[in-house]
Amino acid sequence: MEKLDLPPQDLTLAAARFAALGSEQRLHVLRILVRAGPEGLTIGTIGRRSGISGSTLTHHVKLLVAAGLVQQQRQGRSIICAAVAHDAVHDLSRFLLTECCADADTPCPDHTHD
Repeated sequence: MEKLDLPPQDLTLAAARFAALGSEQRLHVLRILVRAGPEGLTIGTIGRRSGISGSTLTHHVKLLVAAGLVQQQRQGRSIICAAVAHDAVHDLSRFLLTECCADADTPCPDHTHD
């Protein structure tokens, strides 16, 4: 298998983001936050909507934050979580497709990823 000529930081970031999305519960939390829009939700609301609570939810949110998919902001006594995944998910798609069909004899029939 040929090695891609991507900067190591790109590989590291992509791996962290894919790892964060590799859990059904984290993916569910991220989808809830995407649906909530830029104003985000409190941890309590995320817990009620997802059915995940306590330290398990905190762990999942922490991993999503570390991967750059969610941001947290304190508002008074509450912590508001919001998805910043839009650009990150697009970046992951571009990461996967950046060299699509580069070694193929014929060009890709589907150019929607250009």
